[in-house]
Amino acid sequence: MKNILIVFTGGTFSMRIDEETKAAIPHFHGEELIKLIPEAKELANISIYEFGNYPGPHMTPQLMLELSKEIKKFISDENIDGIIITHGTDTLEETAYFLDLVIKTDKPIVVIGAMKTSSEPDWDGPRNMIDAIHIINNSNSRGLGVLVCLNGEINAASEVTKTHTEDIETFRSLDFGALGFVERGKVIFNRLPRKLEKFETEKINSNVDLIKVYAGMDEKFFRFSADSGVDGIVVEAMGVGNVPPKAFDGIKYAIEKNIPVVLVSRCPAGETLDIYGYPGAGKWLKQIGVIFAEYLNGQKARIKLIVCLGITKDVNHLRKMFEG
Repeated sequence: MKNILIVFTGGTFSMRIDEETKAAIPHFHGEELIKLIPEAKELANISIYEFGNYPGPHMTPQLMLELSKEIKKFISDENIDGIIITHGTDTLEETAYFLDLVIKTDKPIVVIGAMKTSSEPDWDGPRNMIDAIHIINNSNSRGLGVLVCLNGEINAASEVTKTHTEDIETFRSLDFGALGFVERGKVIFNRLPRKLEKFETEKINSNVDLIKVYAGMDEKFFRFSADSGVDGIVVEAMGVGNVPPKAFDGIKYAIEKNIPVVLVSRCPAGETLDIYGYPGAGKWLKQIGVIFAEYLNGQKARIKLIVCLGITKDVNHLRKMFEG
């Protein structure tokens, strides 16, 4: 059997309903959770590392960096064949993508979570754990970057996003579809990840704002962000990459202060492109130096900029990292 390390970070996976408040709260630790899933130890040699018991919204880029350093140490151990990470679903895609960007290994790393607590009869945590073990046991899982598996679907960390607040089918790759699936222990891959990127860095810069554009938006949020001393801004633009004229003035103000500005779309799927030429449109944004982030959503583009700013603050270098 393969040697699999399970890293527990918390999330709904570790929660149960509190009798007094009738609300879900963190409860179980790693050893307790794995006892609730006895089948796991029948499929692999399991070891456990307790990183923390954080609800998803409590995760921060600094915690992600600390987690990545721990994972790097573990994955370099020749006795470890793969790693499973449990995580809160609210920030799961951000942590998974962070790890995907900074950890270089062919060994499978699978991030899982749960949409239901252990107090609920349809708790999905055990199935996601067992599916992740099957993925690591499958030789085709090597060299695919960090994977995310919930509800039997296997997705690339760079592509997946949470699409529904409660549905167990919430994690989807809207642009390209799932990499594969797990069905009754059988792992099927249909394709490779579209893009695998790795950045060598031991530090990050999380002083990055994410600003969403809306109809009639003016420049005030961009000016406030720029004047606050921010080191980077990610803009969720309209459509294929366009903003209202007054919002454009705010973005230009930030650019003139040498703040890197990365553009994504507020649409759930699709790429940002400079195909429109009216005031505030993509052509104008490209001309003043805005960086286009292809298919990344806002939260992922922010994670990438946080990682890249740990390497360089040079806007031209950052542009190559995103557009090259």
